[in-house]
Amino acid sequence: MQDLWKLGIGWDEQLPTDVTKRWLNYVDDLPRLTAIKIDRHMLLPEQTECELVAFCDASSRGYASCVYVISRNDRGQTKVRLVTAKSKVAPVKPLTIPRLELMAQLDVYLNQKLVSPPNNTYAYRAYMETLLNYAPAAKQSHLTCSLWYEDTAGKMDSTDGKNIGFVKRQELISESKEIEMIGHLHGDIFNQDKFLINGVEMSVKLVRSRESFNLIVGSNDVKFKVCITDATLIVRRARINPSVLLAHQKVLASTTAKYPITRAEVKVLTIPSGVQGKTLDNIFLGQVPKRCIIGFVNNSAFNGSLTKNPFNFENYGINSFSLYIDGQQIPSKALQPSFNNSIFTSAYHTLFSGTGIHFLNEGNGISCEQYGKGYCLLAFDLTPDLSANSSTHWNLIKHGSVRIEVRFESSLIQTINCIVYAEFDNIIEIDKNRNVTVDYSS
Repeated sequence: MQDLWKLGIGWDEQLPTDVTKRWLNYVDDLPRLTAIKIDRHMLLPEQTECELVAFCDASSRGYASCVYVISRNDRGQTKVRLVTAKSKVAPVKPLTIPRLELMAQLDVYLNQKLVSPPNNTYAYRAYMETLLNYAPAAKQSHLTCSLWYEDTAGKMDSTDGKNIGFVKRQELISESKEIEMIGHLHGDIFNQDKFLINGVEMSVKLVRSRESFNLIVGSNDVKFKVCITDATLIVRRARINPSVLLAHQKVLASTTAKYPITRAEVKVLTIPSGVQGKTLDNIFLGQVPKRCIIGFVNNSAFNGSLTKNPFNFENYGINSFSLYIDGQQIPSKALQPSFNNSIFTSAYHTLFSGTGIHFLNEGNGISCEQYGKGYCLLAFDLTPDLSANSSTHWNLIKHGSVRIEVRFESSLIQTINCIVYAEFDNIIEIDKNRNVTVDYSS
């Protein structure tokens, strides 16, 4: 039936020879269904043991599941009977796991104190940090351990073989293959260099994302799910000399252990359809971030759609964009790209000036041609000396409000979401009694 659908044969057309042969074989096998018996009673009389077993399997042609019951008695008799079964033809279009979005949220606790942002935008944080912080050599080598295969620009929603990244990931999981992945957790406390002192209990909670978010299929009517069969958290521990531990305790009597971190926070703001310009006020109110990265995605893809890539950062015809810190415009002249005329170099260059690698022998693998076709991110370093990526020093912490002003060439025909990734300089402190305090609201 699936092959007939692919061929698009009409009712009055003659079937191809190979399809006709397979159909006749199918008809010849139909009498075998008469051998199936449904008992009124499935168990042995006076059974001492009863076991309910479920089994499922899948291939490129279809998938099926069945449930059967096994009963045993004291005389050594065993009876196996089918309870129920279900099968379905596989969808014509393939599916894939996009990348890192099996997780929607990462919660980290130190002695029951939450030190990570409590939101469900972990997937966007992981994507942006990986996309902009690693060079092509890393993306083509060790990052493939976490299924990082870049999507083809302009074809990010494609499932017909035009998206090379999609095809590669689909090959790895076709026919329900089990795969092994490994990657690091994108958490603030894990990105600093100091060891955590003894006596502090760390708890990590991982929250799964929805299948409609982490899978791409050709149709929303098809139901698939990702099953995690095993998961291991790899933690490096160090055995400290007792004399060093005593010295630590003596120092903690008069001060606290301080852990400088770069705290990342992701906020999502909705821009409704039908508007041609939008001002997003008070995105951050209080501590001003040292770096901001902004992108726009389709609202239905963000909420979960099996036909759309949630990481397809389209340009949506942006013709003016500016960031304001307490009323001061950044950059001093608003970005005014024209994507229809391929004039967007200034916007593209923010991927390097905003991440500290401009005019250096480094890169992120995103070309100028790819930028407007799914990789349209705007990065801004808000420090006075452009040192947001530096770990050698901090700048003075500023407080104020952050707003965004954006205009489009024409009114939006769909609702979109503005994804704002921001980094802050903060400190986690632990005292001698192992009480954990932070200088931010988690």
